[in-house]
Amino acid sequence: MSRPSPSPAPVTWHLLTGEYPPQPGGVSDYTRLVARALAQAGEHVHVWAPGAPEAHGEDGVQVHRVPGLFTPLGLAKLTWALERLPGPRRLLLQYVPHAFGMKAMNIPFCAWFAARRQDERWVFFHEVVYPWSPHAPLRHQVLAGATRVMAQLAAGHAARTFVSIPSWKEYLPEGTRARAEWRPVPSTLPTEAPEEAVARLRAQLGPGPWIGHFGTYGKATAEPLERVLVPLLRAAPERRALLLGRGSQAYCAGLTQRHPELAGQMLFRDSLSPEDAVVHLKATDLLVQPYPDGVSARRTTTMAGLALGLPLVTNTGHLTEPVWRGLGAVALAEGTDPAPMAALAERLLSHPQERAALGARAAEIYRERFSLERTVEALRSPPPAEERESP
Repeated sequence: MSRPSPSPAPVTWHLLTGEYPPQPGGVSDYTRLVARALAQAGEHVHVWAPGAPEAHGEDGVQVHRVPGLFTPLGLAKLTWALERLPGPRRLLLQYVPHAFGMKAMNIPFCAWFAARRQDERWVFFHEVVYPWSPHAPLRHQVLAGATRVMAQLAAGHAARTFVSIPSWKEYLPEGTRARAEWRPVPSTLPTEAPEEAVARLRAQLGPGPWIGHFGTYGKATAEPLERVLVPLLRAAPERRALLLGRGSQAYCAGLTQRHPELAGQMLFRDSLSPEDAVVHLKATDLLVQPYPDGVSARRTTTMAGLALGLPLVTNTGHLTEPVWRGLGAVALAEGTDPAPMAALAERLLSHPQERAALGARAAEIYRERFSLERTVEALRSPPPAEERESP
């Protein structure tokens, strides 16, 4: 009688990332969420990130920090460490060109990744390439070319590739493009806020209504946000703006200087823990989130609002996936002109029942399509026979 074949050893996940908490950043938060969720699902998970040398366990995840991880010396240490851990190994690279050092032109690291044939290699492209323009300075053209070589190396040898938005597919190698899977980035904040804490904050803030914004207030977002907020606040003195996120203090100061008559209607919270951030978000009556390239499934500020069931006004742009127009999860203005956004926000502020219905729809859509559970399901399931635009 023949003996049954032994069961294959379970694969061990190795997440390679340029940042990991306590280092700040969207990719940092995303990687920890995914690592913890995989571990909770019973997977063996290691995370490799740059930093002072250490290794420790955290929520079932083994975290390894290697100085200069993506440099030749760091890669030698990583190779040595990987080969002393049991296989089979699956390397899941969190791909952002500037996270790998060498001024976003770390071709040697991508060549190392391409050569790791003894490991199964997967790539999640949060970003892919630096945009190219024939009129750009030479250094920018070199950067654009280098990032394209990097993407070709990383994706061309990967068994499975994921993109945060479908538009990134066009920058992948032709053979990889058709099977690249769109996997939206879930909220990197808690998806629930304690009702008691929200009630206390609302009592402190006062009646409002409160118009919220959550972001980092870069120039491309700050200018259209001002053109939406100012007319909304001027239209009704009881309205208030709650500005949340890094940079909100400076942004609020600038708005107050330019519009001193609105000083009493604006409040900022510059540095909040994730737990405090969701309480403040939940205390708002309407979120306004303009984006220079349009809303997309990689915008964790929008995902945070959807997860909490908040009514949200945003806009389309060249990176907006077509699916947003049919979801009904947000009030969507076409294009980047702030005026239609302001009109949508005005309508929702005047119709509380419509706001409530929009928030309920947002929470439903988030659970069905964008939540962390959907991400882990996709990672642990076989690749789809045919990638669809809607996950």
